Amino acid sequence: MKTSSLFLWVGAGLLLAGAAQADEALAKTKGCLACHTVETKVLGPAYRAVAKKYKGKKDAEATLTQHILKGTPMPAGMGWQKEGQASLPFMPANASVSPADASKLAKWILSLQ
Repeated sequence: MKTSSLFLWVGAGLLLAGAAQADEALAKTKGCLACHTVETKVLGPAYRAVAKKYKGKKDAEATLTQHILKGTPMPAGMGWQKEGQASLPFMPANASVSPADASKLAKWILSLQ
């Protein structure tokens, strides 16, 4: 019984790792990694910092999905810049990202806590 439980945990871990890698691959394909990385600021904030900022907010996924699709207005991104977490004061819209992909990306970013 203990062996089957171990296999279930290992299998679940592999599935989660595969999903995380798949969504990081999606971020790369859509050009997100030109301005962001998981751990460190590039032009935009690190994804872990974004996840931390939105942790516990009930509308986090919807908000991030909209930011991914439509970008952020100038004042919204300035907070990141003032905190030294971003080099640009805004994020441009991403016309090449579908709403479904934006939602996947938002979920992935929020999972990085």
